[in-house]
Amino acid sequence: MKKPFIQSIKDKCVALNQKIKAHFAAVKSGGFKGILRDTGKGTGKFFGNQYTQFILVGLFFVVLQMLGTAGFLEVSLMRGIGGLMLNAIVALGFYLLLGFAGLASLGTAGFVGLGAYVTGYLLKNTEIPMLVILLICIVVAVILGVIVGFISLRVEGMYLAIITLGLSEILVQLFVNLQDLTGGVNGLAILKPYLFGIKVEREVAFYMIAVVFVLLLIFSKNITNSPTGRAMLTMKNSESAAQSMGVSILRYRLLAFVVATVFAMIAGFLYIIYYRFTIPTSWSLAFSLNILAVVVIGGTKSIWGLLAGAFMIFGLNDIVLMNIPFFVANPSLIVMFNGALMVVVVMFYPGGLSQLFLEIKYKIKLRKMKGAKAHAE
Repeated sequence: MKKPFIQSIKDKCVALNQKIKAHFAAVKSGGFKGILRDTGKGTGKFFGNQYTQFILVGLFFVVLQMLGTAGFLEVSLMRGIGGLMLNAIVALGFYLLLGFAGLASLGTAGFVGLGAYVTGYLLKNTEIPMLVILLICIVVAVILGVIVGFISLRVEGMYLAIITLGLSEILVQLFVNLQDLTGGVNGLAILKPYLFGIKVEREVAFYMIAVVFVLLLIFSKNITNSPTGRAMLTMKNSESAAQSMGVSILRYRLLAFVVATVFAMIAGFLYIIYYRFTIPTSWSLAFSLNILAVVVIGGTKSIWGLLAGAFMIFGLNDIVLMNIPFFVANPSLIVMFNGALMVVVVMFYPGGLSQLFLEIKYKIKLRKMKGAKAHAE
């Protein structure tokens, strides 16, 4: 009885190995085109599954802004929601970098700040169109991502995190000391920017953020479901195993840092357009640690968990707690409340809120199955 059982296990392992090799072969032959390639299972459900849900989330934010424009919602609430989407965009890039590629970075704040300052300076001192400035930010992000990616080939773990932190601090010091370019400690302010000759009001900037937010959600979902995402996961779990299957460590480390840096600079680009002001202290280590906390608390098993983590870290204060009189009168308790909430989540759900969502989903399915079984009996 043991032999057939062992043989069946071996057959399953061989089949799984062949399937993994086929995915990696597709990535190797298709290069970076594998980023936007689905596995086949979810293709038919593109408009009926999470993609539709992402679009509905974006439409929900758009409706909220319409209500805010009509005067039904407070301006401070809408500013908080706009900031939540911007921070979620940054966290999406870090989610792919840490959760899938397994690469630690504490330089996120510097890259977001660089996107904000580059955009602000060009909008204020030149007549370069906004879309061209966005392309400039993306090019700069790609260059920085490649540089940091090459550095990651020599160091890893906490040493890589320290190096990226050093790069971020260098950028922050440049923001402070290049006063002619950045405004120094007083910050950089811009007037209303123009897009196709039309002034971009804050409401329009909010809609732009919502559109970009949804597009990057879809892009991130495609990466995680593609052979590229599985190659990153293999690299995260075991570089030796990944190399033995033909996964290029150089390629995917560079890709992970490039994607994360591009997301960060796009968020910086949108930040200065929405808030029209930036200051060096906004891009300190605390911001990078908050982005790290989003991924740790949200988990890496689901983008929805990540969004819940972003709400817990960034949205809870501005959208919920600051509208409760008790916390308005005792603002120091907000930090204590957030800290206690993080401790509880990490202690009881090490996989983050993603793990919690999966457990709830499993329990609902289990209850339905028991109910159906009881009904059949």
